[in-house]
Amino acid sequence: MTPWIPSLLLMCTICTWHAKGEFFTSIGQMTDLIYAEKDLVQSLKAYIQEEESKLLKIKSWAEKMESLTIKSTSDPEGYLAHPVNAYKLVKRLNTEWLELENLVLQDSTKGFITNLTIQRQFFPNEEDETGAAKALMRLQDTYKLDPETISKGEFPGTKYRSFLTVDDCFGMGKTAYSDGDYYHTVLWMQQALKQHDSGEEATISKVEILDYLSYAIFQLGDIRRAMELTRRLVSLDPSHERAGSNMRYFEMLLEREKEHPVLNETSDTIEATTQGGIYERPQDYLPERDIYEALCRGEGVKMTPRRQKRLSCRYHNGNRNPNLIIAPFKEEDEWDSPHIVRYYDVLSDEEIEKIKELAKPKLARATVRDPKTGVLTTASYRVSKSSWLEEEDDPVVAKVNNRMEYITGLTAKTAELLQVANYGMGGQYEPHFDFSRKDEPDVFKRLGTGNRVATFLNYMSDVQAGGATVFPDFGAAIWPQKGTAVFWYNLFRSGEGDYRTRHAACPVLVGCKWVSNKWFHERGNEFLRPCGRTEVD
Repeated sequence: MTPWIPSLLLMCTICTWHAKGEFFTSIGQMTDLIYAEKDLVQSLKAYIQEEESKLLKIKSWAEKMESLTIKSTSDPEGYLAHPVNAYKLVKRLNTEWLELENLVLQDSTKGFITNLTIQRQFFPNEEDETGAAKALMRLQDTYKLDPETISKGEFPGTKYRSFLTVDDCFGMGKTAYSDGDYYHTVLWMQQALKQHDSGEEATISKVEILDYLSYAIFQLGDIRRAMELTRRLVSLDPSHERAGSNMRYFEMLLEREKEHPVLNETSDTIEATTQGGIYERPQDYLPERDIYEALCRGEGVKMTPRRQKRLSCRYHNGNRNPNLIIAPFKEEDEWDSPHIVRYYDVLSDEEIEKIKELAKPKLARATVRDPKTGVLTTASYRVSKSSWLEEEDDPVVAKVNNRMEYITGLTAKTAELLQVANYGMGGQYEPHFDFSRKDEPDVFKRLGTGNRVATFLNYMSDVQAGGATVFPDFGAAIWPQKGTAVFWYNLFRSGEGDYRTRHAACPVLVGCKWVSNKWFHERGNEFLRPCGRTEVD
């Protein structure tokens, strides 16, 4: 409250004058009061100007938010289908509304603060914002999107346009930095710097961006470029102590390289992979990462024309199941070996909406079974929310379960409940097996129904971009199509696992992906799908 300081000083001065004598006895002294009053008015005007500036900021924010919410509430799911919109919503509620709260707290607007404080308990937290930022980075990696494309909101099939500001890009880089992810730190800090250099307004300074960027580049091993950026930082802020210290340290390292040329081999290798400031993406825990992501992009293995000729489409009546003879399902081969088929018009729009309605209140973070304990737990490689529906929940659940029985010829009595999953922003399930392997025999022991013999997967929404079901082992990519379902066996007739069925749900790039699935188990299906003559029949 700096503007009040002169006023307080003046008031103290007036008190001093009053102690020395009566004001009316000296016109000269009273003229001094005139100037004192003028200073008070100037101080008051400065205070009013500060408050008006505050109110203008609040008013501008309110108008921007009103315009944005009118657009978002008119089509919430469609709006959030754009991953940048989803990220910015989480960021706004976790960070920017808090900044507004701090601004308003300087005023006496208690009503708004009380309301905001109550509402904040339902807002996303820091973990949510971090998760949203990582989701954008996941999309960036999987679909080979550069930060500028994401920043401009240039996603395929989107109805809404959204942009990332300098501060947004800085926030993305800072999230990566906090996670020790210097590769993405560099990408997003470079984008923040590029937009800042272009003249875009920002609350974050170039010094702050360069501070993170130079250190992250140093961590990637590019000392020379880290040195260049640190020099630029020091030119902007000569008093920056850490930058000065870093620069001396970098100079020492470069001197050592000159003295010991053999040690420079690593640097030469790094420089060869960092042309134009683009660094090589580090390897991670997933061995088939490149194949998996290529399939998600629609690249990778293509079936030969000879094999394609083996694929066909037909009407399927479930081996003359009485329920399907009059109204058989359209069946189409998606892959020959292992055999994967797609069925059309499995779920109606009305059934889909009812299932979603039943599932939404029960949605919780999707889990996986711990291979050692069999206990369900969350995992970073599965990002979605799911719920389980019982036949007692609604007649539509029993109806759908029966339909899957008719189509597959398997019994649902020993199958797991109908699982409904919604993949949100960047939602995915990395390559995994549906069945338990020999090194994890207790995964389904608690169920007492044997291993998962087959998977029936219903697509309950179209997805504008991304979200394919892919099989990295043999290169199949199956794209979501509302109302259709895909089916495959996880086990050979011998009961041995078919390791080729390792599959994944690709990150949703644009859209909102809803699926439901039924896992059929071995028990009860011994005579419906009898053993074969060999281990791999």
